Amino acid sequence: MANTQRFIQRKSLQARITHDITIICIIYLMLSGLFVFVPPLTAAIPASVVFGIRMSHRVIGVVFIAVPVISAILAPGGVKHIFKNLFAKWDDDDVTFIKRFVPYMLSAKKVHMPDQHEVKSGQRFADGILWLSGFVMAVSGLVLLLGTTVFPMGATVLLVMRTLHDIFYILLIVFAIAHIYLGAGIFQPYRGTANIMFGDGRVSESDALYHWGHWAREELEDGEKVTVDQGGDYDVEAITKKAEAGQKN
Repeated sequence: MANTQRFIQRKSLQARITHDITIICIIYLMLSGLFVFVPPLTAAIPASVVFGIRMSHRVIGVVFIAVPVISAILAPGGVKHIFKNLFAKWDDDDVTFIKRFVPYMLSAKKVHMPDQHEVKSGQRFADGILWLSGFVMAVSGLVLLLGTTVFPMGATVLLVMRTLHDIFYILLIVFAIAHIYLGAGIFQPYRGTANIMFGDGRVSESDALYHWGHWAREELEDGEKVTVDQGGDYDVEAITKKAEAGQKN
């Protein structure tokens, strides 16, 4: 099948928009948060700039909360699907993937990873931390916002919320950086995967088989989400070899 290439639609337009807005908000909130909660940084810049950063932090924080909530209301099935994957039962391949992940990151060419389902076991763990951190950050941030403006709250409540905000801020930074490192394709085996969330939401057949073998074969057999592009370089033998390389153990 020369000059054609098959793709699998992995993410919908709504999922991509929600993800992209959220990740942009997270990056801005992480940076602006430094000037909100770190006194030395606050003291290093003019008061008017600090005020502007704090106000923008609150505005973007509201966007960070509102966009996923609106998206969930519009597509509750998508939320159910996300949590179904997050809490899916692990199989032997999932356990093996976690055991080999660090060696794989250090030497991808020498370590062969087992097939994975729609969401890799490592990704389930990392995404779970991101979801939890985002939720706690959203709730604590909302309480801090309302507790210092519309509904004044006691010092103890505000201290607890600020502490939670700080703790999960650190967690969010650590796992968001890891998420960006892999998701943006900075790590070579993931090169090109940024197009899934920041492009048309599709993944090539070869990449799908390499990264999510179990899921890819199910989707290819079903065919509903499979599209074929003309002008690509669709090499069955190369795809098969790449997939087999990822299965070896």
